[in-house]
Amino acid sequence: MTTTIGKIFDLTAGKFPNKEALYDVRKNLRFTYKEWSLEINKLANALLNAGVRKGDRVSTYLFNTEELATAFFACAKIGAVFNPINFRLMSEEVAYILQDAEPKVVLFEQMLESGIIPIVQRFPHTSFWYIDENAPEYAASYREKVALAPHTDIEGDIEENDLYAIMYTSGTTGRPKGVVHRHRDMVEQSLIVIGATKLESSDNGLVTAPMFHCAELHCAFLPRVHVGAKNTILHHFEPKEVLRLITEDKITKFFAAPTMWNMLLQENLSDYNLESLKLGLYGAAPMAPALVYACREKLGISLVQAYGMTEMGPAISFLSEHDQIRKAGSAGQACLNHEIRIVRPNEDGPSDPEDTVPAGETGEIIVQGPCMMSGYFNREEATQNAMHSGWYHSGDIGFLDEEGFLFVKDRVDDMIISGGENIYPREVEDILYTHNGVLDVAVIGQPDDRWGETVTAFVVKKDPSLTEQALDELCRNSIELANYKRPRKYVFCDVLPRNASGKIQKFMLRKQLEDLFADGKI
Repeated sequence: MTTTIGKIFDLTAGKFPNKEALYDVRKNLRFTYKEWSLEINKLANALLNAGVRKGDRVSTYLFNTEELATAFFACAKIGAVFNPINFRLMSEEVAYILQDAEPKVVLFEQMLESGIIPIVQRFPHTSFWYIDENAPEYAASYREKVALAPHTDIEGDIEENDLYAIMYTSGTTGRPKGVVHRHRDMVEQSLIVIGATKLESSDNGLVTAPMFHCAELHCAFLPRVHVGAKNTILHHFEPKEVLRLITEDKITKFFAAPTMWNMLLQENLSDYNLESLKLGLYGAAPMAPALVYACREKLGISLVQAYGMTEMGPAISFLSEHDQIRKAGSAGQACLNHEIRIVRPNEDGPSDPEDTVPAGETGEIIVQGPCMMSGYFNREEATQNAMHSGWYHSGDIGFLDEEGFLFVKDRVDDMIISGGENIYPREVEDILYTHNGVLDVAVIGQPDDRWGETVTAFVVKKDPSLTEQALDELCRNSIELANYKRPRKYVFCDVLPRNASGKIQKFMLRKQLEDLFADGKI
């Protein structure tokens, strides 16, 4: 038997037909596994009726919704390639992904309509399906499409090595790259997470992190379905609503970025009954020991950290509960069936996997494992470089200690992580350069207790009258830059430090930022 994502669902539904599987909080909609199976089959047949075939792409531009969860499995059952798009992206950023992926169908919702309206006419061969009531003239009604489709099961010819999804992640140039995964990659990832988080069919997991992220989708949502647990879907993260659901719906486990855990701790926890909550999974950044202690004391939970990247599914390492304090700052040890190496970086091309460095010495993090991507969609050269000699070259810098615990020190490409979201400086710099008053600009991350990092821009003025307000307005009004990528601080300077080859020395800007902060000037 070939195990695919669609087969995982069918096996679970057959084992637990009358067990509650899904609760969409916003719609107050609940499905048993049997009821959800019928809904998935109806959407699968609706997509087939619309001409979607094996290998065709289906995109979702949605918050966390039942429709996204249903589309995930409907696509898997007919062999369509699932493409979840970041709901924080602006219209031009969405357009780039649609141009690259060329989906047959795009599912979107009312709250994101402003990102679709400016670009919809540019995609005459794509069908846009509106999931809410009263679909606009330019879109089809998702509800009508599904209502007219039969709920008969699909007997698709789907194999474990068939493509399952394209998930876009920002590249060093600021343009997204589509990471291609097969069914077998995510089956393996799911099994690994089930073991690491001790998932059981009795668990009720909360979906509050974005489902377009592989961290939530592959390390939380899918593993729960795999074991027959329940998924409670929250449209978007809101601390009070998360705490209410833990209390009223008896949530046992969920994934959140450290910033989200910190926001929960700022609420009046005495107003809630959190006894059901057993384990918290976190990622995107390490968690400070003080925050670990606070989560243990105030929430009464165990914590497990996952570290990884979209290209690997994402998890490549876990930091277990009993190592949270002993190995504070670590990303943990390699996942089951994964190998992590630290190798000497090569400025002229991909690093040599055999050129390893001793324990404690920093270098590039490379990894091998069964969840590695097939490659980047339409990016042959980038694929060859990233997967040189059969190893994924992460571009992250770190070291392994004597016990094999991984410590991530920096990003080769200076990526900023704010609130669990990856931000590449170049894409922000490109927007700021469009202002006539800007002569030179460099963007870096500044440590922040709440968000992990915030975006800071160093700007050399061309026009002496240029103000911070003018640049902020430029970014706020841009349709090419999501709001979370917008700089929160601007530092005006006379010149940017550059080396002999003309490259900006961002380590000097970081030191300057530290000095300004220490002196109380920002």
